[in-house]
Amino acid sequence: MAQKITLIATAAMGLEAVVADEVRNLGYEVKVDNGKVIFDAPLSAIPRCNLWLRTADRVKILIGEFKATTFDELFEGTKSLPWEHYMEEDGKFPVSGKSVKSTLYSVPDCQAIVKKAIVERLKLKYGVVSKMPETGALYKVEVSLLKDVVQLTLDTSGAGLHKRGYRVGQGDAPLKETLAAALLLLTNWKPTYTLIDPFCGSGTIAIEAALIGQNIAPGFNREFNSEEWGLIRQKLWDDAFQEAEDHANYDQALDIIGSDIDHKMISIATENSKEAGLGELITWKQMQVKDLSPRSNNGYVVSNPPYGQRIGDKKEVMQMYQDLGEIMQDNPSWSVYILTAFEEFEKLYGKKATKKRKLFNGFIKTDYYQYFGEKVEEE
Repeated sequence: MAQKITLIATAAMGLEAVVADEVRNLGYEVKVDNGKVIFDAPLSAIPRCNLWLRTADRVKILIGEFKATTFDELFEGTKSLPWEHYMEEDGKFPVSGKSVKSTLYSVPDCQAIVKKAIVERLKLKYGVVSKMPETGALYKVEVSLLKDVVQLTLDTSGAGLHKRGYRVGQGDAPLKETLAAALLLLTNWKPTYTLIDPFCGSGTIAIEAALIGQNIAPGFNREFNSEEWGLIRQKLWDDAFQEAEDHANYDQALDIIGSDIDHKMISIATENSKEAGLGELITWKQMQVKDLSPRSNNGYVVSNPPYGQRIGDKKEVMQMYQDLGEIMQDNPSWSVYILTAFEEFEKLYGKKATKKRKLFNGFIKTDYYQYFGEKVEEE
């Protein structure tokens, strides 16, 4: 097959530009669309992107695109694509799907037709008379229809890229690892500066900061579906893992602190950081936000505090926001970045944000309030 393939790094709404920057930093030219970043790259990009992308949801191969308003067009268009270049004879290939503003609106029917078309193509190419065995590696196919345009992809990641493999415990509303990494990459934080998350919960922001600070590839301790594919030679995976090891800076000193009022969450955060191999790098404290006392200049607060959406929580949350604002007013060299759905945050914090960015935390509309510190010379 051709040396280059077309890849799609999927992104949560509002994070497309962040994902695009990450892909560019890996050396690939990109095109940005709603919810995705598209780029042509060699096969070696599959292991590299899965290992290194901190903010993307998945990495998919674009198999083909065509217009279809009838099931016959969907079948023939799917069958005409070179599936045998990607999938082996014994590959398992379940088909998922979605349809938006398209004539072919029945997703189960579209899935069934795509499945049948791929089977017919592979039978013809591999000379199989009976049914396809489907006993080998997993190839997750997705058929997506948008305004009658069909897009067929293969998922190279398997479990979503937010599943780093270190989360052994979590709270009621855990922040996705990919979103936590994006919140950090949207700041100017450098590993030489102190970073505090005063509402750390299960510790995701602090752990992602430590991974960024030591330049550790976020996918280093997990597995990917495409590791089992014959399409990608083992050497490409070995080279990608070696690159990740070579670029990690395990000697980088860090001053990262995660605190929370709930001692159970501090225990969970501690276990999660140990699982990530970062046990000694992050300081965990059970503490109320009103006791926060920054001890250096030019530090950063990055946090996803409670939103006060549960009955009875609102008054307590309002007080926490007010306490945080009063403390940071006395530390003007610090930069503060807060993600919340609480619409009156600025009023309670006591200051308008330098910049706001609309993001989604799951299905919750939030604002990312950004306050840039007045940097001072270090003594």
